Amino acid sequence: MQVFFFKAYRVCFSLFLMGLFFFGSLTEVSFAADGRVGFVDIQKAVLNTKEWKRGFESFKKDFSKEKKKIKSREARIKKMLEDLNKQSFVLDPELKKKKEDKFRKEKVAFERYVQDQNAEFGKIEKEMTQRILLKMMKVIQKIGKEKKFTMILEQKVVLYHDKGNDLTTLATKAYDRSNK
Repeated sequence: MQVFFFKAYRVCFSLFLMGLFFFGSLTEVSFAADGRVGFVDIQKAVLNTKEWKRGFESFKKDFSKEKKKIKSREARIKKMLEDLNKQSFVLDPELKKKKEDKFRKEKVAFERYVQDQNAEFGKIEKEMTQRILLKMMKVIQKIGKEKKFTMILEQKVVLYHDKGNDLTTLATKAYDRSNK
């Protein structure tokens, strides 16, 4: 009889260990399911901040001014080309060569100028975005701590999420309050 209880005890103990092994991972999953997960569209949050909008308005004004300068310079180069084409048959070959060289130099200088300006404006926009993004990350971390979220994920890397957990608008408003 004692042997029977010992074997039954061993079987029960084995079943208990197997249960822990198989169902123990489910207790972890249920713990993780109890955690709160939020989602933020970082790009949208940054672009909707008042700081971004102010900075972008200034950026657009500067860009528009530069665009006008570029168009004016481009029109001048086109005029040079038209004049050169009209006069090419009547000009002295040496004078024609000088005008063609001058046109090429102007065109190359113009193209470099446009590339430099595009690079400069791209750099300005990137720096502005990066500066705001770094501050936004701190705001999102603060929201996560205050609202007791287990984690906050970038919305674009998630296939599906409950819209009730979207913190984008909250993050933008919190950013604007803390960065007046």
